[in-house]
Amino acid sequence: MACFKEAMTDVTPLTGARQRIAKPPDRNARPVHPPNAGDLEVMAHLSDLVSGTAEMDITFSDEYTEGCVHGFDRKLMQKLKNGLFPIQDHVDLHGCTRHEAELKVTEFLLRSYRIGLRCVLVVHGRGLNSEDHIPVLKERLPLWLNRGPVKRIVLAFSTARPYDGGTGAIYVLLRRSRGSA
Repeated sequence: MACFKEAMTDVTPLTGARQRIAKPPDRNARPVHPPNAGDLEVMAHLSDLVSGTAEMDITFSDEYTEGCVHGFDRKLMQKLKNGLFPIQDHVDLHGCTRHEAELKVTEFLLRSYRIGLRCVLVVHGRGLNSEDHIPVLKERLPLWLNRGPVKRIVLAFSTARPYDGGTGAIYVLLRRSRGSA
């Protein structure tokens, strides 16, 4: 306490009109500009991870991406990573905007599931024609596969083998649809 009193010796207290009381912050205040969709998406994913509601284990680096639902069989994951499941259909996202690509992937996966396909290929590209050569679609795909109606049908995904598109494509393993054997 003595140190505090010594430190306050050259302080002049505010008096009269110069005295100001800070207003408490307005809890209803909003930023002048709303956050962009990408920021909202990332914040929602982080919130899911923190709260424990994110249902997939996802691993990714600049080159490699993989993810699976909790409890997924390691042998099946290895089989997917090795490209040993027959690819039953594919979708190519080259030339799509982020929004177009997300819609196209969602529609493709839901249709594939409905007709009983199990393993499909999503060709997202490497981002070579993107601004600053950033693979935007590649970075977004794990998020798209882990939300909305697609979240319930995707078991696992993994970067494709070089002969199927390599780092510009991913294999997606779907659950068995109720209509398939």
